[in-house]
Amino acid sequence: MSDTSRFLTALGRVVRSLLGSGSARPPDAASRPVAATTTLSPGQSGPSATIEVDPRQLRRVKLGYAPSRDADPDPGEVVWTWVPYEENDGRGKDRPVVIVAASRAGDCLAVQLTSKAHDGDRDLVALGDGAWDAEGRASWARIDRVFRVRAGGMRREAASLDAERFDRVAAALRARYGWR
Repeated sequence: MSDTSRFLTALGRVVRSLLGSGSARPPDAASRPVAATTTLSPGQSGPSATIEVDPRQLRRVKLGYAPSRDADPDPGEVVWTWVPYEENDGRGKDRPVVIVAASRAGDCLAVQLTSKAHDGDRDLVALGDGAWDAEGRASWARIDRVFRVRAGGMRREAASLDAERFDRVAAALRARYGWR
């Protein structure tokens, strides 16, 4: 018997066994749903998607501090939105960002927060702990990545930075990108 014949015979057995059992799933998967429904996070896709922008290409950015608990993202507020991973491959995760500027069109510019320690890293500004982190961990603002956030892409307002912490982030952004 040739290799091709053996392959076709084996393939036929596999197909018959799958058709005969009525399921292509392994037996232990029988209790799980066939397809899980994926719920997209606000800001993950569509016109309200949160996207990374090149801060060196932005002109006339005016940083400002104007938090307002009105369910819209405002400068000085920490909000949760979907943030794409640096690999820019379609993956990302829901995370806190600090809104640093607003435009007339309703878009905001934001920098992401991280709770991983980065003392001494010039791309990060130490903020300490705050109400945006339920576990009370210290946070840092990443000024090397800037995002456009729209109101529809925000999951929730978490808290506001106090003016002193916001000023530290704004000063670092001004120094790096020449913003006002």
